Amino acid sequence: MCLADRSDITYDVLSYMLENTRAQDTLEGIVEWWLLEKKIERNTAEVKSVLDELAAKKLIVELRAPDKHVRYRVNRRQQTAIVALLNEMKATKPATDCTESA
Repeated sequence: MCLADRSDITYDVLSYMLENTRAQDTLEGIVEWWLLEKKIERNTAEVKSVLDELAAKKLIVELRAPDKHVRYRVNRRQQTAIVALLNEMKATKPATDCTESA
């Protein structure tokens, strides 16, 4: 496990307990419910930012439905650009080799 991962877990556990001072759970419950909830909250904002960026670059299309929800789909006219971007990202993706710390 990376040190950053340990730091994130520590932060999420303590912040959840501080927000829910009567909460108590098993290891399995903490992993399944508390940490998953925190990860979803953190990731939702990050995913929204990525979707906004992709829409601004016209790689995806935003569609506002009558129910006011925004739905996203690929911009098929940008398929070549999308494939090139994915290939570039794949080629430059850094290895995630984290060493265990004792």
